[in-house]
Amino acid sequence: MSSNPVAATVASLMPGARAELAELVAFRSVADFGQFPRSESEAAARWIADALRAEDFQDVAVLDTPDGTQSVYGRLPGPEGAKTVLLYAHYDVQPPLDEAGWATPPFELTERDGRWYGRGAADCKGGVIMHLLALRALKADGGVPVHIKVIVEGSEEQGTGGLERYAEEHPELLAADTVVIGDAGNFRAGLPTVTSTLRGMTMVRVQIDTLEGNLHSGQFGGAAPDALAALIRVLDSLRAEDGSTAVDGLTTDSRWEGLDYDEEQFRRDAQVLDGVQLIGSGTVADRIWARPAVTVLGIDCPPVVGATPSVQSSARALVSLRVPPGVDAAEATKLLQAHLETRTPWGARVSIEQVGQGQAFRADTTSPAYRAMAEAMAVAYPGEELQYAGQGGSIPLCNTLAALYPGAEILLIGLSEPEARIHAVNESVSPDELERLSVAEALFLRNYAAS
Repeated sequence: MSSNPVAATVASLMPGARAELAELVAFRSVADFGQFPRSESEAAARWIADALRAEDFQDVAVLDTPDGTQSVYGRLPGPEGAKTVLLYAHYDVQPPLDEAGWATPPFELTERDGRWYGRGAADCKGGVIMHLLALRALKADGGVPVHIKVIVEGSEEQGTGGLERYAEEHPELLAADTVVIGDAGNFRAGLPTVTSTLRGMTMVRVQIDTLEGNLHSGQFGGAAPDALAALIRVLDSLRAEDGSTAVDGLTTDSRWEGLDYDEEQFRRDAQVLDGVQLIGSGTVADRIWARPAVTVLGIDCPPVVGATPSVQSSARALVSLRVPPGVDAAEATKLLQAHLETRTPWGARVSIEQVGQGQAFRADTTSPAYRAMAEAMAVAYPGEELQYAGQGGSIPLCNTLAALYPGAEILLIGLSEPEARIHAVNESVSPDELERLSVAEALFLRNYAAS
């Protein structure tokens, strides 16, 4: 790969890229301002805006989106009459979870065993750096052959829809011929992959109330309705005996046609404990890319330490439902809400609040942009052929952009391969992947301009 001038340039830029990623990872930019200071996210947004200005971007702006967060926009003009490509990433990150569980501080980029560790290193601050590297390599080797727009979101992980609503209110801002979403990842490190489908998602908060206040479990237990027990029964009803998602009325037997996911490899990727079974039925790919998946994200109830002998009067949970392409997220939300209501026992009072929603996505892999990407990946990953995979996660902006710009082609690439452990403790990025994907993106832009 080094004989290619673009690849040689990217290789020379990698030390600087590591330094920049370290600066970006240092911002504790979790867009949950009840947990983390808003100032951290605002500082990260300013860093990105300054980086775009340094690359001669025009109209650079920090956009205040309707969910109270900020996204960063910039435009880099290309040759007269050239196509327009929108490059997307997000700078907000998941909370670090148990900071004591990290081998090194989560907001301090640390190199270990050939990987760079830190929250957001792969998802998706590394994606910001990937876009910058690709553009710098092209500028050093003949110029950027297309018009570029960059949008870096500030609340993707929260699912609060700020950028989607902003885009709908300003439809010309992100208009492009092709969109490269830098928030996916290769199926495996070293195997070039474009994500062709995304599951959508809905998230609800369910609360069950049974009593005016907690009661002594010895004096009243056995007759007094326990809200926590009612909630547990409701949540258990969301899964069949084999662990499959079982929301009343929701289709659960779709099949994945494409790249296979070996079950033993999945066990290793997911770090499933020895002797513990996988849940669900069908192939692994069916389960994680083509079928709905319910997850209880959290429960509010007394912790074991400090618990008292009480019948609980109230309990609540946060429930996520991933929905595959072909299933409308709004319809899935209605089915989930109806299921929770009808399965609540003992006449307990149940209230349900929707806190997030995004539609699933399916790409057209026969388009010119996909051919241009396949050719670019073949150079960046010698001897490998581009693969198409699904992704169980959700990027709601994809469907917003597809609806706003029905003629635009949308490609999903990125740094979140299985070893990256995104959303978990000890998230990391492979610098080799960052380098190769930056080369691939640069060559894609060149190929696409010529197509």
